[in-house]
Amino acid sequence: MSSSASKLRLRREQTLLELNQGATPEGQVTHLETVAFGPSLAVERFRFGNGLELLFCEDHSAPVIAYHTWFRVGSRHEREGKTGLAHLFEHLMFNEVEGRKAGEFDRKLEEAGAESNASTWLDFTQYNVSIPKDQLPLVVKLESERMSRLVLRDPQVKSEKEVVANERRYRVDDDLEGAVSELLWATAFQSHAYRWPTIGWMKDIEAFTTEDCLEFYKTYYSPNNAVLVIVGDVAEGALLKRLSQAYGALPASTLPLEDVRPEPPQSDERRVEVMKPTSTEKLVVGYHSPAMGDFDHPALSLLAEVLFSGRASRLHQKLVRELELATEVRAFVGPFRDPGLFELFVSAREGQTAEQLLAVIDAEFAKVQDEPIAAEEIARAAARLELGLLAGLETVDGKASTLGFYETVLGRPGAAFERLETTRRITASDLLRVARRYLLPRYRNVIFVRPDPNASKDEGAESDHDDDAEAAE
Repeated sequence: MSSSASKLRLRREQTLLELNQGATPEGQVTHLETVAFGPSLAVERFRFGNGLELLFCEDHSAPVIAYHTWFRVGSRHEREGKTGLAHLFEHLMFNEVEGRKAGEFDRKLEEAGAESNASTWLDFTQYNVSIPKDQLPLVVKLESERMSRLVLRDPQVKSEKEVVANERRYRVDDDLEGAVSELLWATAFQSHAYRWPTIGWMKDIEAFTTEDCLEFYKTYYSPNNAVLVIVGDVAEGALLKRLSQAYGALPASTLPLEDVRPEPPQSDERRVEVMKPTSTEKLVVGYHSPAMGDFDHPALSLLAEVLFSGRASRLHQKLVRELELATEVRAFVGPFRDPGLFELFVSAREGQTAEQLLAVIDAEFAKVQDEPIAAEEIARAAARLELGLLAGLETVDGKASTLGFYETVLGRPGAAFERLETTRRITASDLLRVARRYLLPRYRNVIFVRPDPNASKDEGAESDHDDDAEAAE
């Protein structure tokens, strides 16, 4: 151990000793580990007596702080008849807190020059705030309050249910991509909780009671189900003391046993045809794909990059430029805790059919199953993935998002750089293996979208679709 590291360890031990002498049992802090985060940064993991975890990365590159709260609850933790509760809470958490009227949370942050947002997905719900460093006390106070003192009465719940119901109408019921994506996942998954949308089924949204919300809040919005991710210009000792005082009085909850049923292997292709208000045919395909933490996930993601990402990708070149069959081609390998889908979306040109698009895709998939991809093409795709990761780490908010995501999904906050190293080692043999293992018709679900002749032109106008986590519902 170097002299500087030894001094840091001794200083931390002294800080924790002094802090814990005056703290409640729930507010006592333990340092668990130091995790490398890239070549120059480190993440310190702490745990409070009530189970709250903290990932702290000291970064003095700018006088700002990213303050994220990640809860280990998403749509996968729901049950039949109660779908959409996790997403509803994303809205409720910006409503009323004891002692603060509805809207005061946002107003206080705006007055402090902060930016805040939130997202819900299959495996998590997260809340993020970016602030000038001198506003940290305010954010600690606000965030600890809404973790423990959210107002959940009939008027608040009814109001937010109406907001979410309207959001569902806009993002799913009246949106081609939202509706078809929902259909794809409901077709591909028969047992696993991934089969229902994050936003929930409309009948469930309308049926939520205040008692449902109170039970969900007391269970999942507890310190032992949360991770604070704080990155930025703040000293460790001062931060720990402030967090212990703010969160130390919050009791832990009894978390239920997670009872998610694994999805049985799919043995036959599933096809669905739907009529939608669209001017041209669409093809949506979902191949069952590995979980984020599985050995094959990085290689399949790199193969998707080769095939679909950017104008130089194989399928864009073939479908859009060479054959002029499509106007848009894209794909997405789900980064989820459990096995998900490798999703493809292709929009046909006028007069072309979804079957034509699928035939070309099948031919290109056959090529990558039969012929090794050239090293130069693999290197270009890997460089694009690396650039995407590193570009997302330019800000403290980007660092906090990356740490929170990998901690919540994989339990390893530094896994982004582990994945980067893995991607650099992927070979043509690896891509052959995953192409032959996953890109098989019997593992896929195909949605053929046909133009509805009874829809008006206005109804057929396709809206831009926001691709963030919430829109992925």
